[in-house]
Amino acid sequence: MSVHEATGTIEIRPEDLELHRRELTGYCYRMLGSGFDADDAVQETMVRAWKGIPGFEGRSAARSWMYRIATNVCLDMLRSGQRRARPMDLGPASTADATLAPMTEENRWVSPIGDTRALPATGDPAELAVARETIRLAFVAALQHLPPRQRAVLILREVLRWPASEVAELLDTTVASINSALQRARATLSARDVDATRMHPAESAGEVDAEHRVLLDRYVDAFERYDISRLVTLLHDDAVQSMPPYELWLRGSDQIGAWLLGPGAGCRGSRLVATAANGCPAFGQYRVDPAGGHAPWALQVLEITGDRISGFNAFLDVNLFAAFGLPAHLDA
Repeated sequence: MSVHEATGTIEIRPEDLELHRRELTGYCYRMLGSGFDADDAVQETMVRAWKGIPGFEGRSAARSWMYRIATNVCLDMLRSGQRRARPMDLGPASTADATLAPMTEENRWVSPIGDTRALPATGDPAELAVARETIRLAFVAALQHLPPRQRAVLILREVLRWPASEVAELLDTTVASINSALQRARATLSARDVDATRMHPAESAGEVDAEHRVLLDRYVDAFERYDISRLVTLLHDDAVQSMPPYELWLRGSDQIGAWLLGPGAGCRGSRLVATAANGCPAFGQYRVDPAGGHAPWALQVLEITGDRISGFNAFLDVNLFAAFGLPAHLDA
């Protein structure tokens, strides 16, 4: 990026656009609730920005200009009205002996995203903690209940901390309209027990600390040895298990344990490969491959509260493995 000596306007080089890819991916993910859709939205943003460089006159910062493009791309993608959700949003918990209904389409679910694609690589620890909290699955699912423009306003004002005047300029509206939209968005989230104004670092997931690493080591050991009696002791009594693209979900460590020994017994012999998703520890789960070794099966995203696991989310979509940079197969 440079300033034109004759006109004083800002000139953008194509390579400057890539500097914003990571933060734009996090923004688009919060808007769209899908890692795949976020990647598509950012790629379209890059294409539109690249084509628009000749007309960029530097009247606003390049970052604001790109956020304007990304917002318009996301609003276009959200015109279908399809709202992504989590299984817990769609009905009551089932029991471990319930029959699995057929799989549903991918575009119904809030899907995970890798931390390395959506979170800043470095920065102020407090800001990084808030960034992690605001890509948590529950928060992103709650955002999907907001109309698209309200969603953009809340993310820009409460998550990214943009001034109301800049958000108004981005959305071509007034500060009064932005403040009104923000109030309505807050009220909707409050009704769903989500307070976007109180995302303090002490309340956020943060990075995995030493105590949690011990917990995760015990979890991996119990899961790979399929010692379910030990595994359930690592769960909160009211822990939740979900398995998109199935609507079925379970509540309670006893129900989760019964499921793993019943319908889920095919997971016996699995191996886990660590990664990180949505500000949480995650694992690529590989089940035994009859042809040898282990084949991709599910991406597990674990939510930890206190000293135990409170959420066990298994996304049964092998396309996620490439997106997370996980191996396509594990040798025996």
